[in-house]
Formats: sequence, structure tokens, C-alpha cells
Amino acid sequence: MIINQGNLKTLYVAFKAAFQGGLGQAAPQYGTVATTVPSTTGSEEYGWLGKLPSLREWLGERVINGITTSGYTIKNKQFELTIGVPRPAIEDDQYGVYTPLFTEMGRSSAAHPDELVFGAMAANGNCYDGAAFFSGAHPVLNGNGKAVNQSNDMGGAGTAWYVLDNSRALKPMIFQQRKSANFVAKDRETDDNVFDRNEFRYGIDTRDNVGYGFWQMAVRSGQTLDEAGLTAAITALTSRKGDYNRPLGLVGTHLVVPPTLEFAATALLKNAFNAAGATNTLAGRLQILVSPWLS
Repeated sequence: MIINQGNLKTLYVAFKAAFQGGLGQAAPQYGTVATTVPSTTGSEEYGWLGKLPSLREWLGERVINGITTSGYTIKNKQFELTIGVPRPAIEDDQYGVYTPLFTEMGRSSAAHPDELVFGAMAANGNCYDGAAFFSGAHPVLNGNGKAVNQSNDMGGAGTAWYVLDNSRALKPMIFQQRKSANFVAKDRETDDNVFDRNEFRYGIDTRDNVGYGFWQMAVRSGQTLDEAGLTAAITALTSRKGDYNRPLGLVGTHLVVPPTLEFAATALLKNAFNAAGATNTLAGRLQILVSPWLS
């Protein structure tokens, strides 16, 4: 290929098309467990976390549910992926061998939120109340207005699995998006990378981050994933109460597991009969979500 701006533009269009094609190859899962929150600044403060409001009988004046109850902030981070194509490969019409890399760049871009969201779930960072998201030290007011600790961690030293309520407007995780992937090129003869290194460069960059929503909507367990363990986790989630012993009405919608627990999860939730041959009362109770990013 003769190196000129017309041909380089055609090449850019071809590489970008391969990138766009790769975007459709991944099947993102993060939207099931995370609420996407658009961001317009370098960080966003979620002062309203900590309140799960509900109706009360109107006696006397209204009770105002204030939104500034925590100082939980998610700061956006920058991410990039860059591919360099040597000039001789373009001159010798060998640029086609690089096309799959741009398709993979698109797939990686689509999978990026999954990697962040499920990576954060496994990492178990701190949430709005200062405790780890999965913890036995979440303060909740009891019927007498005294703070007592609640737990959303079932313990155990085995491979972690999770029961979540993803039915609410705000899901257990938060994906904060400031800037989606933008495909750009440094392919002019006067660009430093071309002049100094004889290399054309193409890349994407994003700005986003992930955080934690309401810990009340999630349970983690490292116990054996069996009928007793799953029943206990579902019960712990659905029976959870908020401040002043107010039922939260959580239902439990998904069982989230890494690939190593996929078949155990399938046996528990899709077989009509359990291991003892009796009717499987858990059949169809939860949807299964298998995430490779939990490995």
C-alpha cells in the first residue's frame, strides 16, 4: 500500500470497523447486577446511600428523608488500550494480520465494565457505611433506635458465591460512566510515533469506575454451594430488616457464581429432583449468572 492520507484514512475506517465488530462479540453481564450512573465530573458523591425509603402512615407533619447520609464518593479512572502497526507492514500490504487485534480490542472494550464490576464484587471493598461490602459489621438501628451490626456474609473458606436482589432501581453494584470508549489514531507522517518509531498507532480510552450500592441487597457465602447453604443465603437476604426492624421486602433474583461452580448451581436450580430424589424446592427459584471475572 502506498502511504498517503487517503489510504491511511481507508485503513483507519477498516480498523475501526473491526473494532466495532468486536463490540458485539461480548455479551455484557454487568447490567444485571450494577446500575449504570452517568457521570459529568471527575467524581460523583452518593450521599443518598444509606436510605431505603418506604411509606409511613401520615400522622402529624411529614418526616423528611434527608439525602445527605454518607460521604461515599466514586472517582472516575482512566483506562486505555493501544495497538501499534509497523509502517513496513502497511507498505507490504500485511496490515490484514492486525485486523483480528482490533476486533479483540472491541471485545475487550465491551467486557471492560464486567471486569470492573465483578472484580470489585470479588475484591469486597468498602461501601457507604465504611465497612466492607460483604461484612458482619453493618450498623442498623434496632427497634429501640440502638445501632446493632448486621451481616451479609455467610462465612466459609471455600469458593465465594453470591445471592443478589437485582429487582430494584438501584442494584447492588454501581458502574459509573464518564466517557465511553473512543477510537482514535495517530497515523500522520508528522506524528512522533511515525517519524521516530516508524509505527502507526490506534487506541481507545475510557473514563469510568465502579462502586458499591446497598449491601442489603447482596449475600456472599464461602460455604459449600448445596441445598442447605443456598436456602440459608436466600433466607438471610429475604428476611433482612432495615432501621427500626422495618422489613425491606427483598426477594432474591440471581445466584452469581464463578465458572467452577456453574454445574453445582445448575444442579440446584434447574433439576426437578434433588440428590435424594425428592422434589427440588429450589428449582427455578433464582436465575444463574456465571461470571469468568470472579475466577
